[in-house]
Amino acid sequence: MSTHSLTANRPNNLTPNRMPLIWLGFAIVLVVAPHIFTSSLALSHLTQISTMMVLALSYNVLLGQSGMLSFGHAAFSGLGAFMSVHAMNLASDGSIWLPLPLVPIVGAITGLAVATLIGYVITRTSGVTFAMITLGIGQMVFASALMFPAFFGGEGGVSTNRVYGNYLFDWDFGPQIQVYYLAAAWLFICVMATFFLTRTPLGRLLNGVRDNEERISFIGFDPHLLRYMALMISGLFAGIGGALMAINFEIATDEILSLHESGAVLLFTFIGGTGTFIGPMLGALVGIMLTKFLPDYTAGWQIYLGLVFMLVVVYAPGGISSLLKPGLDVLRQTLAQRQYLSLLRLTLSALLLLVGVITLIELMYHRATGTSDPMPLFGLLLNHQSFVAWAVGAVILLAGMLTIKPAGRALLERLAVDKPEPQGDCNDKHHS
Repeated sequence: MSTHSLTANRPNNLTPNRMPLIWLGFAIVLVVAPHIFTSSLALSHLTQISTMMVLALSYNVLLGQSGMLSFGHAAFSGLGAFMSVHAMNLASDGSIWLPLPLVPIVGAITGLAVATLIGYVITRTSGVTFAMITLGIGQMVFASALMFPAFFGGEGGVSTNRVYGNYLFDWDFGPQIQVYYLAAAWLFICVMATFFLTRTPLGRLLNGVRDNEERISFIGFDPHLLRYMALMISGLFAGIGGALMAINFEIATDEILSLHESGAVLLFTFIGGTGTFIGPMLGALVGIMLTKFLPDYTAGWQIYLGLVFMLVVVYAPGGISSLLKPGLDVLRQTLAQRQYLSLLRLTLSALLLLVGVITLIELMYHRATGTSDPMPLFGLLLNHQSFVAWAVGAVILLAGMLTIKPAGRALLERLAVDKPEPQGDCNDKHHS
């Protein structure tokens, strides 16, 4: 097996000396976040972001690490959520001893058990065949929600109450901030576990199965068994994410088993990027912001989600995370060479493009609603019946489209021109 295939998905620039600082910084962010965003709605969004990050990381074990596209990931997280709800109800009745912080273990065992039960057969193949099989299994599990109401609760689902039993450090997990910290703690555990998985020999072998499974066979490993192990690991972490959903919402319905839920995890993971470890977490953050936070401000949030996905597919196939390092390098060189005017031009062009897109989208959606009341936007009142509003939006959009590419090219050319000549070149010329 080539060295490239074994290190394709290995996190870069993470030396052992930096790792403790990175983990400490991540823990500080998780602890400080609810003290910055203090509203109840923000705390709810933070909890959902933590949960979705766990689900995205679990999915990336399949897609990013092992190259296995799945359309039925909600089967593992959804069944984990239902089992967790039933376990919480049994614990609240005193039938079993199960403190709330340990409920995600029930979800993990459930996800692992389901993956173990069905995985050996479905992982015999990969590629499109595997994707279609997971789609069928996911739809079967979703259909079972209405066929077995004793377990799934029918259309109403199964509800529970997370406030039960003995309190932990005077926490009853009623307030949303306490639920967030519980989800954040499990997120930290899952991030550490999945990260160190990528640095183990098993993680390297999963990358080999993704890149060239024939070479894995040549060195004496069974690709089928490795895919099976990847599915079990993914199911385990997906079950934890499902349990965190059950704790947060205190209910499990057939919706969490649907294709929509599986598609959301796939979409967010792809938007963030499967080639880097941080990509799925970044995608979960962006996805929750677009699907949970943005609807509070606009009813046309689905259009923005579609635009973001299209832009990622066309301009950043590696996901948003693939743009971080090049973008930071350009920004660092821009500041070092003091190209402030070129950076300002590029920023203004990007703002014009963004404002123009938002203006036209909101006007179109406002027109589709059939209302004639003016629409507040950017501190102004716009009416879709006014030609001026459409003309201004179109002009702003056109100005951004025509200037952003030349502005970006000019900035890169200035950075290339003003880049200091390496000292080694001078020495070479002198010796020549």
